[in-house]
Amino acid sequence: MVPERPDQVPRHLGIIMDGNGRWAKARGLPRTAGHKRGADAVKRVVKSAGNLGISYLTLFGFSSENWLRPESEVKDLLGLLRFYLENDIAELHSNGIRLAIIGDRARLPAETVKLIEGAEARTAANTRMTLTIALSYGSRQEIVAGARKLARDCAEGKLKPEDIDEAAFGRALYTADMPDPDLLIRTSGEQRISNFLLWQLAYTELVFTDTLWPDFGAEELEAAIATFRARDRRYGAVTS
Repeated sequence: MVPERPDQVPRHLGIIMDGNGRWAKARGLPRTAGHKRGADAVKRVVKSAGNLGISYLTLFGFSSENWLRPESEVKDLLGLLRFYLENDIAELHSNGIRLAIIGDRARLPAETVKLIEGAEARTAANTRMTLTIALSYGSRQEIVAGARKLARDCAEGKLKPEDIDEAAFGRALYTADMPDPDLLIRTSGEQRISNFLLWQLAYTELVFTDTLWPDFGAEELEAAIATFRARDRRYGAVTS
């Protein structure tokens, strides 16, 4: 059910998609099967988020630490990404959704980077919703990269150190063109942030659910948003 007022839904929703491996293990299936079902969940949630009027959806797809997983699993995950980029971008585009990928592309295969760039260019003018996938992403890595950028700007005379404030630092991050998340959901029962959007989550409401990501859908999303709407967001102030 779509809320009666737009301000009842988060403008920017972040999701840590967790539990693919446990979903597969519980069914005696290989982890690959869990990742494939997780990709189906992505499609469901993107559709549901669009229907609810969410403007920005950011999904934690593959962390910088995930490169330490078995080579076969990493290969399967990248294969799923390529399949998605080759087969589902037309649908995203037709639904007015802009795709953005944030993270360290230097570690990705050249063919994958080419597909990413093509998908971003194709959907760049879409305005209904921005779907951001954090890929080969780590928030500490992002913060360090932002600090280095500001340091270079200062060294080159483009910026004065005294002009560096929170806004300037935010503009040096991958998420410079989007608002901070209002709500973060993590699936599978884990209750940690796992190096995801550390700077951006300063005043984000957190909702943790025991549902494994492959089982997550519209009903679970609406339940999390209902929890969000019941929160009193004070941003450090006192309710009048």
